[in-house]
Amino acid sequence: MTVETFRYDDAVVRKFAWATVLWAIVGMLVGVIVALQIAWWPANAGLPWLTFGRLRPLHTNAVIFAFAGNAIFAGMYYSTQRLLKTRMLSDALSNIHFWGWQLIIVSAAVTLPLGITTSKEYAELEWPIDVSIAAIWVVFAVNFFGAIWKRRERHLYVAIWFYIATILTVAMLHIVNSLALPVSFLKSYSVYAGVQDALVQWWYGHNAVAFFLTTPFLGLMYYFMPKAAERPVYSYKLSIIHFWALVFLYIWAGPHHLLYTALPEWAQTLGMVFSLMLIAPSWGGMINGLLTLRGAWDKLRTDPVVKFMVVAITFYGVATFEGPMLAIKKLNMLSHYTDWTIAHVHAGALGWNGFLSFGMLYWLIPRLYKRPLHSIGMANAHFWVGLLGMVFYIVSMWSAGITQGLMWFAFDESGYLAYPTFMETVTKLQPFYWLRTVGGTLYLTGVIIAAVNLILTVKGATVPEDTEAQAAPLPKTADDTSSWHGRLEGKPLLFSVLSLVAVLVGTFIEFVPMMAIESNVPSIAAVKPYTPLELEGRDIYIREGCYNCHSQMIRPIRAETERYGDYSKAGEFVYDHPFQFGSKRTGPDLHRIGGKYPHLWHYNHMRDPRSTTAESIMPPYPWLLEDELDTGLTKDKVSAMRTLGVPYSDADVDQAVDKLEAQRKEIGDALAKDGIAGAETKEIVALIAYLQRLGTDTKPGAVAAAK
Repeated sequence: MTVETFRYDDAVVRKFAWATVLWAIVGMLVGVIVALQIAWWPANAGLPWLTFGRLRPLHTNAVIFAFAGNAIFAGMYYSTQRLLKTRMLSDALSNIHFWGWQLIIVSAAVTLPLGITTSKEYAELEWPIDVSIAAIWVVFAVNFFGAIWKRRERHLYVAIWFYIATILTVAMLHIVNSLALPVSFLKSYSVYAGVQDALVQWWYGHNAVAFFLTTPFLGLMYYFMPKAAERPVYSYKLSIIHFWALVFLYIWAGPHHLLYTALPEWAQTLGMVFSLMLIAPSWGGMINGLLTLRGAWDKLRTDPVVKFMVVAITFYGVATFEGPMLAIKKLNMLSHYTDWTIAHVHAGALGWNGFLSFGMLYWLIPRLYKRPLHSIGMANAHFWVGLLGMVFYIVSMWSAGITQGLMWFAFDESGYLAYPTFMETVTKLQPFYWLRTVGGTLYLTGVIIAAVNLILTVKGATVPEDTEAQAAPLPKTADDTSSWHGRLEGKPLLFSVLSLVAVLVGTFIEFVPMMAIESNVPSIAAVKPYTPLELEGRDIYIREGCYNCHSQMIRPIRAETERYGDYSKAGEFVYDHPFQFGSKRTGPDLHRIGGKYPHLWHYNHMRDPRSTTAESIMPPYPWLLEDELDTGLTKDKVSAMRTLGVPYSDADVDQAVDKLEAQRKEIGDALAKDGIAGAETKEIVALIAYLQRLGTDTKPGAVAAAK
């Protein structure tokens, strides 16, 4: 038999590995900053680009796409080549992928603090960056599937299955959710509106967790855990069940983020049921990972790599049990919009993704440089400091979330809200927010220890040549003696098609009725499009990241209708591109805020929140009172909305700026009567116009007028 000699591309793996270390520090540092900003509002620093509303999406994007993304690519490039016994298709494509991805991350780091955002969670980046992501992902996919095409190993190992599902599904998720109509180079509007936009976003948001933060990391687990344990995977059959059940079930679960909202009941129920079913395959994967250590438990005491991986897999089990539990409607009613969800998310991000990434780096970098790890003691210190930080973080947010939810829903003996003002709940949570900040700081300290340890590991090292390997060419005829799944593994095209079909089934069943059947979004005659000034104010609201702390969705729950007003209906959001339901209430819901306070209250609230609410933890926004409102794109924005189906007439488009001028003069004149002169042309007037509009279309007077 002919044996071919070739080399793996280790250089690209090293690049992604070091990028992982760099972005881990950046992502966790920004996380500590935003945690401090909630605990102590002066940490917002009084600068527009350093407020919580703008930095919070930077933190999530840095952790998900910069830190976790680079970890995924480092592990995938290393393991894929060795599992397929071939170099990647093209070194040029590998390098384009690396540098293109870093450029995308830097673009996010620049645009998000500047307030350039779509406001769609985990998908905040504007359309030119979204196009770049799609292009780089195609480069990655061509390189990966090209390696499969030129492989020397017929059967695809289990890690490759998860990589295939990741690449195909993430492409679908990103493209569908990012569809938008550009207004300018850095401004666009989602093609979906209201409830439909919410469904698409959380189909994407939940499955970004599934297919960016779960399936690729499971692939890494199936490769690096056996390597670290020096044992084969516990069960090949369990791997098969784990993979196919997971990719089929996960895609249905997105609606559980929208329980008790204006989403139709049938869609909510689908999301809840499939979320509960996810426990089985998820725990099957956890068991398969942990039992791979059978006969090698002594490594848990002596090898920090195994310690990190065992804790990571355990946190995967915790998160994938808690997630389905939080999809049960009655429990979700308590947890949604509270810090409990924050605890859940960080159990997955810090415990599962973070610890698996660091375990992989501790195993990988010494082998890439052919040097022993500088210090086992430092790795163990990182492990314990990071674990302690996670415990502080997660337990504090569990406590805060449960406290928050119970206070929101508490009634006194007379049947009134026990805590009628929202701020009563906020003040109770401050100790938990400080404890979270301590936990995040400890976790960041562990990351810095890891960075120092890994740098010292390679200090003075000569970068070795790419690893040489030998393997026989792929046989021209298939081996028909294997099992049915073994034969399927030898047919990567068919395997990929079936993987894609598995995720498309649930997608179509949820999407088609929501998009095609009008009764799922009943119209309300009284609901009218935003005026040009309100539209500009809405864009300012989005730019400042107000959606990170305020929801616009009053659930049909007595405590919420008592506190905020009439519950929200699907037809109220038909002109909202994008939707603004929110996912966390650090401040109160705003859907019925319109007309509740005079213009002067809103002006003073943005100037100094403590002038209207003494206990407020919201930072001031003085630039809104000082900066001139830019109306250069107003006409284009109204025109774009009309293209998306909002019923603006030709006159509405042509006279957009004139109508804006008239409305802002009314608000400016009202403020002038209250002693605030010169506000008419400022951004604050547009924001006031938007806030005063919220929830007013369905008030009895407005409905009667519409009839």
